[in-house]
Amino acid sequence: MGYDVAVVGAGVTGLSIAWHLAQESGRSIVLLDGTGVGAGASSIQPGGVRQQWGTEMSCRLAVESFRFYQQFDERLEPSVSPSLNECGYLFVAEAATGFQQLQRNVALQNAEGIGSRLVDAEEAAELVPGLSSEGIAGAAWHARDGYFDRPLAVIGGFHQAALARGVTYLDRDLEALQHNGSQWTLKLSGAEQISAGTVVLATSYETPRLLSGLGVEVPITKEPRYLFYSNPINQRLLEPLVVFVDRHFAAKQLADGSVLASDLTADGDPEALRSEWYKHIKESIRERLPVLDLVSFPVMVEGFYDVTPDRQPIVGPVTGHDGLWLAAGLNGRGLMMAPAIGRLVAEAISSGTLGEPLGELSLERFAVSDLTPEPQVV
Repeated sequence: MGYDVAVVGAGVTGLSIAWHLAQESGRSIVLLDGTGVGAGASSIQPGGVRQQWGTEMSCRLAVESFRFYQQFDERLEPSVSPSLNECGYLFVAEAATGFQQLQRNVALQNAEGIGSRLVDAEEAAELVPGLSSEGIAGAAWHARDGYFDRPLAVIGGFHQAALARGVTYLDRDLEALQHNGSQWTLKLSGAEQISAGTVVLATSYETPRLLSGLGVEVPITKEPRYLFYSNPINQRLLEPLVVFVDRHFAAKQLADGSVLASDLTADGDPEALRSEWYKHIKESIRERLPVLDLVSFPVMVEGFYDVTPDRQPIVGPVTGHDGLWLAAGLNGRGLMMAPAIGRLVAEAISSGTLGEPLGELSLERFAVSDLTPEPQVV
């Protein structure tokens, strides 16, 4: 079976690319994922969508994606609305160096049209009732940041809309790629085989393995992240999402009343270190969010980031392999930036030309050490 484009990976990035590609009629598109729709890196994530970043590229991708999400129901007509909750994000710095980075970030964000602002300790405590303000150097606040009450509905919405536009979905794993003239042969699980003129790998931390057979090295590593959840609580205790940048701790109360908390430095054996991470969370709550002091967190879930050395995505064509594209290494912000990345990739494939944003995100930047690290990854 032959297709114009094969998108490998049915996480939120691949789904967005497939949907955007399908807006141009007459093109045959297949979407592949043997683990299921949204079952990989997209399956465990809290649904955060923010515009506060520390590089121009990240800010621009985030702003475009946020605007798309504000119109998500009208654009895609999902059967279940994801429900975007603009509760605000507060980044809190206790050390002077942390606050200086927030100052640089806010200045850059404002230059990109993002209405974030710096606040002092007193106002931070007003924005987050129950926050202990003593010893806080300052904070950064943006009221229009938020999260999806039902983040998996974003994935379902993209999938449903892509199918409605004629995209074919195959529940198959990609096992090998081979270039034959103007076509790519994709060898799939179950001894199946298809061909496509263009292949897009939106395969997060699986990307290095899939490209190894072509001799292409991609600096993406699989990095675990751990989230602790409480049982649902009737009382609203914590409305904005709060990130403590110096102590690497974040917390948010979700729409169902459960509280999410994370030790952002958690790494290693979860069985051996779970109690240590939990202790860090409880100490941070006791010192900074005493309103949550009586909350317990019986559930821990494990998710993964696809991490690059500069914490920026890899998006664009693979040099020397005509028709092969990458959209991976999202560093935990696939949901936040999927609409913009989907548009950029679809437009570049359709036009045959690269816009400036894709040039900055190319795989080749690592070979020449042309890196602009993103400082505000959570």
